[in-house]
Amino acid sequence: MSCVEGNRDSAAFCAELVRRHDFARYAATLFMPSDQRRALLAIYAFNVEISRVREQVSQPLPGEVRMQWWTDMLAGAGHGGVEGNPVAAELLLAIRGCQLPVERLSRLIDEHQFDLYNDPMPTMAALEGYITDTACALFSLGAGICGRQSDEIEHLVRHAGLAQGIAQVVAALPFDAARRQLFVPLQLLERHGSGMEEVFAGKETPKVRAALDQLTAEACGHLKTAFKLLAGVPPEARPVFLPLALVRRDLQRMSRADNDPFVPHVTSRLRILWTLWRASRSVDFS
Repeated sequence: MSCVEGNRDSAAFCAELVRRHDFARYAATLFMPSDQRRALLAIYAFNVEISRVREQVSQPLPGEVRMQWWTDMLAGAGHGGVEGNPVAAELLLAIRGCQLPVERLSRLIDEHQFDLYNDPMPTMAALEGYITDTACALFSLGAGICGRQSDEIEHLVRHAGLAQGIAQVVAALPFDAARRQLFVPLQLLERHGSGMEEVFAGKETPKVRAALDQLTAEACGHLKTAFKLLAGVPPEARPVFLPLALVRRDLQRMSRADNDPFVPHVTSRLRILWTLWRASRSVDFS
């Protein structure tokens, strides 16, 4: 039985929202059973809504208001409009049908409030905390949708999320630097003799490169551990972690000496689908 039922128009809206703004996660859901796919797309559409608040407002306060609406909605204290919001409608169906923990969704909102301001990410511990409540949370919720929760899976979730989240920080560097936002830990930059302004200048230097190389190595370590742990989880839970195939490809590119971290890299949708299709047929995910 499907863990979500309801308005198919809302489901289609969520699918299109994720396809347009987070194609990698959208493509990964194509390899999931249809009932699980719909619930996953509801979670991913919610993530798109929260992650894009910074892009849609010119000042932090309107962003705080938008995020508070979602927090109130999850708490059952909405101020109207929930029924008319297709993402909210689908999210509530997924929460009820799959018995998802509302607390993790609320913490995801809280953590993304950091995005609204230009305060630098201070330390590696702070970045790991941010990723734990964002990228890791999405993997954990996905495992819950598959009906799989255990200490072993949560261990995998942590390493998978950290690998993906750190890779996303490095990948987003050109965009973030252009708007003077710093997710690369300031402490890490300073350890290598660099700082915010050097990053915001948008040009690779040996000091910035050293810091990014260390960050990339951290992600590679988490990814290696995640793939080891993946072999020990039930086969039905493994497809949730299919995005790790894309993380592996991205980290390989980022680790090359000729890769310029300040040049945006766009992967074609066909290449994303091809990478995921090959991974889905590999021993890692089957």
